[in-house]
Amino acid sequence: MSPALMLEFLNARTDIRRKAGEIYGAIVTQARQPALYAGLGVPDTPSGRYEMVVLHLFLVMERLGATPEAAGDLPRLLVEAFIADMDDSLREMATGDLTVPKKVRRAATGLYERSLAYRLSLAEPDEAGLREVLAEHVYGRPDAAQVGTLARYIAASSRAMSAADGKQVAAGRPAFIDPASTTEA
Repeated sequence: MSPALMLEFLNARTDIRRKAGEIYGAIVTQARQPALYAGLGVPDTPSGRYEMVVLHLFLVMERLGATPEAAGDLPRLLVEAFIADMDDSLREMATGDLTVPKKVRRAATGLYERSLAYRLSLAEPDEAGLREVLAEHVYGRPDAAQVGTLARYIAASSRAMSAADGKQVAAGRPAFIDPASTTEA
């Protein structure tokens, strides 16, 4: 491989890794929207914040999965960014160094398990299955109204993300909606 081709290859890898970082940053920003916690009653705890990151990452991953020509390596790099974020977060919370890898594996397993549950529940004609999954994973003591509002938000977010241009999402502009827009419904 010529030096020019090698440099081009390395630059392309750097660009896509940077793009994955930007998209993951947008996911975390959306997952930290105050309306999710104040308006939708998501517990403002490490567990609640984890669940919101997983939900928003799932939405983006589903959209990218429907646009493979635009996504390329992005889904894999987004998962890598998620795992690195979980590792950093656990270390910041003073988790013992020996237990971090085990907890990161558990967080990654949780991402895949929840993604499957969300995918199946969003395929159902009503939001009952989604409410059940959200009550199980997000809320310790579920309030039916809060679970219903979060389910409406996730269903509306899924529709908005599905309607978004996949190339736009892959370019770092995920189509998130305002969580506060579902609290009035």
